Amino acid sequence: MTEEQQDSASGNKPLFRDITGDDDTPEITEIESYCVNCEDQGLTRLFLTRIPFFREVIVASFSCDHCGHRNAELQPGGRIQDKGVRYEVLIKSKEDLNRQVVQTNFATVSIPELEFESPPNKGVLTTVEGIIQRAVDGLNQDQVLRRIQHPEIAAQIDAFVEKLEKLKEMKEPFKVLVDDPSGNSFIENPYAPKHDKEMSVHHYTRSKQQNEQLGLNEEDGEASDAAESGQAVSKDEVIEFQSNCPNCQAPSSTKMKMVDIPHFKEVVIMATNCDACGYRDNEVKGGGAIEAKGRKISLKITDPSDMSRDVLKSETCSILIPELDFETEMGTLGGKFTTVEGLLSDIQGQLKDSNPFFRGDSSQPGMVNKLTEFCGQLQKIVDGEMMGVHVVLDDPAGNSYLQNVYAPDPDPEMEVVEYERTFDQKEALGLNDMKTENYETT
Repeated sequence: MTEEQQDSASGNKPLFRDITGDDDTPEITEIESYCVNCEDQGLTRLFLTRIPFFREVIVASFSCDHCGHRNAELQPGGRIQDKGVRYEVLIKSKEDLNRQVVQTNFATVSIPELEFESPPNKGVLTTVEGIIQRAVDGLNQDQVLRRIQHPEIAAQIDAFVEKLEKLKEMKEPFKVLVDDPSGNSFIENPYAPKHDKEMSVHHYTRSKQQNEQLGLNEEDGEASDAAESGQAVSKDEVIEFQSNCPNCQAPSSTKMKMVDIPHFKEVVIMATNCDACGYRDNEVKGGGAIEAKGRKISLKITDPSDMSRDVLKSETCSILIPELDFETEMGTLGGKFTTVEGLLSDIQGQLKDSNPFFRGDSSQPGMVNKLTEFCGQLQKIVDGEMMGVHVVLDDPAGNSYLQNVYAPDPDPEMEVVEYERTFDQKEALGLNDMKTENYETT
């Protein structure tokens, strides 16, 4: 029985649930609301669900029986993320046109080949083809009247619409960029869990103007609160504060403590425990500054005892397993203090247990087969049946750690390489906008 089935049996259902044919009551909320078209009463339906390999969303639809007006939009169900996100994907085939896209009301969509950019609009769950069609529909709006009043402008718009329509014929590849300062937009990776070579995901630090557009007050941030309090946290002190459970949204407690890792540095470990649904999680934050160089740690698994090595994965670290052609984006799984076995198990859980497309009527046979095969290979590594595999931690901030069981002597099975960060990595860490020369404090 899955965690969600257990919740259903006990009557304690999470707020955001997976789409599955086993759920007879999908919790669709209906609210009478005002129709902007005929000024009569219509009906708004709200559906709270999860998107595979992404996060919670709210699907809202409006319909009016009096005038027939209909509307639908999508809004992120979670909080605004710590960083903005920029997706860039190369569309090469008609299958790529079917990639699912989550576009929030803060996201900007652009197609560089046509010098086309769509400003932030209402949130929507669509596909790449749907994005193109949405642009076509928007440009064709009022074209009949425009052809009469401004024929030259209408002709230019018709020519551009024709270019957009030709994109759907896939006579040549083109790029689609989605830039969302809220960090809640998403483009599907059809090759998951493997890395999509045609798509790049870049997380960046928001500017002050972007924070203002999102309604964020920087002075209310956690960092500012800690700085204003002027209180130092002792290594032996455990701080507890209240928060909402990320699984069921019920009030829960989070504990925080400073820990000194031998042969490394100080880190902050945060543990969340929810009494309502039993959810447990831990997260690790770097307690020190960003290192002068990035660090890549490669461990060759040669013995089952390697599974018990301690691992500190920071929130800026990506994970690679070259033999399985597997690579995560920076920030996947968040920060964790665990073991090699625990890290591989967390990857399995993220791909299988947290994926609605893995079970139920919504499962896709092709995706299920790929994920089952990949998770089976991960389990063979954990069980010691597949040796010689490399587990690589690539952290541009240099704040990740993998235990050297031979310390202080070098580990023959582990390679640690420090490297100069690329421009994109510096951008993701917010270093490009950081002023370090002739800096003065008041």
